[in-house]
Amino acid sequence: MKYLHTMIRVRDIDASLRFFCDGLGLVEKRRNDYPQGRYTLVFLAAAETPEAEIELTYNWPPEDGSPGEDYGSARNFGHLAFRVDDIYATCARLQALGYTISRPPRDGHMAFVRSPDLISVELLQQGHLPPQEPWASMPNTGSW
Repeated sequence: MKYLHTMIRVRDIDASLRFFCDGLGLVEKRRNDYPQGRYTLVFLAAAETPEAEIELTYNWPPEDGSPGEDYGSARNFGHLAFRVDDIYATCARLQALGYTISRPPRDGHMAFVRSPDLISVELLQQGHLPPQEPWASMPNTGSW
């Protein structure tokens, strides 16, 4: 058996790509538009594990102008997890892009952030970094 990908539904493809690519550093590997089914699939992967992909599924808005599907809080999904080289730099980059670090990396090892579609993303430092401000004293925010 071989792991292929995890699919998540997204409401705004551009906002999701900004989070996963600009914020986390994943790379878009391929994109397929399906006009007959009115959806787009975008496959992303981390440079170190190009064979393990995330499939973003964007269902196009209905032709009647209604807002389309609401996927809820996405809490039934659980979370995605990524090992990072520098958890402080990754969290700072995400924060600079306007994302809230829900569980800051106070311990120099683990943090949580949520995507625009409320998908929880766990960031795990390779090893442990010494505690560093502002992260060491930053409280949790919201849920993850």
